[in-house]
Amino acid sequence: MPHPLDLIVAYAATPDPACQASLQGLRLPHLQRLLARLSPAAQALAEPDPAQIPLSLPHERAWAQAWGLPDCNGHIPWGAWHAQQQGLLNTPNSGSGSAWALLVPCYWQVGTDHITVHDPAQLQLTQQDAQTLLEIVGPWLAEEGLQVQADTPTRWLMQGPLLADLPMPSLERVQGQDVRQWMQHQAQNPHISASQRRAMQVWQRLHSELQMLLYTHPFNDARQAQGLAPVNAFWLHGAGCLPQAAPVDAASVQCIQTLQTPAQNGDWQTWAKAWQALDAGPLAQWLDHIQTGGAARLTLCGPHTALTWHTAAPRSLSQRLSRLLRPVSFLEVAKKL
Repeated sequence: MPHPLDLIVAYAATPDPACQASLQGLRLPHLQRLLARLSPAAQALAEPDPAQIPLSLPHERAWAQAWGLPDCNGHIPWGAWHAQQQGLLNTPNSGSGSAWALLVPCYWQVGTDHITVHDPAQLQLTQQDAQTLLEIVGPWLAEEGLQVQADTPTRWLMQGPLLADLPMPSLERVQGQDVRQWMQHQAQNPHISASQRRAMQVWQRLHSELQMLLYTHPFNDARQAQGLAPVNAFWLHGAGCLPQAAPVDAASVQCIQTLQTPAQNGDWQTWAKAWQALDAGPLAQWLDHIQTGGAARLTLCGPHTALTWHTAAPRSLSQRLSRLLRPVSFLEVAKKL
């Protein structure tokens, strides 16, 4: 039997009226056939505590569950997960219980009444830029027992005891928004422990020092002379330790994020084209997999929730007839995301 597969689609739809309008003429035949063949699963994600602001997006939570990571609010250990993928947890002094986080170089645009976190990709950092920046901030971080290395130019892996208990909103959660509301929320959050509050205070102090270090640094002077935005901040998220769990075959889990950028930019024409490409590519392959007897799960994620379908026990004749006579409509599904 083909290997079971888990497909997660981020930004499958949003409540934005323009998004819902763009769905009216969108034809996704492979998705429709998948929805007809698969059975609705139990709720993919636990309902968030209404007293807490969600710090992780639904597709991030669904992806974490697929990998066997803890689905904790703002505390999914993505840093340790990426370190494991790079083989860093097998190096000396980097045991599976060590704490890691993702550290992302950013540009914060400061206005009179807002501080906006921009997409790090807009910085156009090269690997050499990242290495130069690491040489600037690395010694400063090391004074707090934090070791850092660039996995990619805009995704750094940081390790240290401070990161063991540090809940933070994911970068996607804050991107394009006023960072002050998130900083205020973290400072006033009544649901965090005393140790978590201390860790956040240490990081906030350290981050302020890094901002001062970079404010007048020649590295940023050179960037601005080239018409590039300065690196004037960092975003830390995905902190924690990797749990001891059975390894997941990387080929069996796929999170599709090609819809993300056009959805965040409100470019629904490009988003619709990306959906059509997704339907003709991965979803067509998923359908072939199921038609040849393979097991699969499909999770469609919006900004607030996620819905899952999966291969289940063979349905009765009446169930199959009901599905044929009343097929699942993606238009109806999209309204729930």
